[in-house]
Amino acid sequence: MDFGKPKSIEEILEIDIKPRWKKGTKITFPEKGSQEPGLYPAALIFVIDEKPHPLSRGMGMTLLEALTGAFVNLTTLDGRVLMIPVRDIIKPGHEEVVANEIMPISNDPVKKGNLRIKFDVVFPAKLSAEQKDGLRRVLGGGDT
Repeated sequence: MDFGKPKSIEEILEIDIKPRWKKGTKITFPEKGSQEPGLYPAALIFVIDEKPHPLSRGMGMTLLEALTGAFVNLTTLDGRVLMIPVRDIIKPGHEEVVANEIMPISNDPVKKGNLRIKFDVVFPAKLSAEQKDGLRRVLGGGDT
């Protein structure tokens, strides 16, 4: 026998990923990490990370829509199309919350979480002098 050489042991460890686990959640397998003679085996720890889904929840909105309201169409992960009314004035970075429209909650799979939609207000690249004057009149900027 050769007691001085380390040996590799292959073992399959299964991780049952739960819906809505947060980034940073740790899964620990005690005594499954490296081991040295005379020491207890180390724990093997996996840390959950998130990968953005291709169906982003960011939503572009024109300045006109942000000021006057709009209906936004959003395709859910299960393929449904939601028509969401946005009636508040939207500022850059605003989030709209749609109740019960996201993945099931991990400790109560019957309940669903709230879908959060982040808005990005897209400003026009340029305005004519006439458009600027019209905006000043409408928005109360007065004569400047």
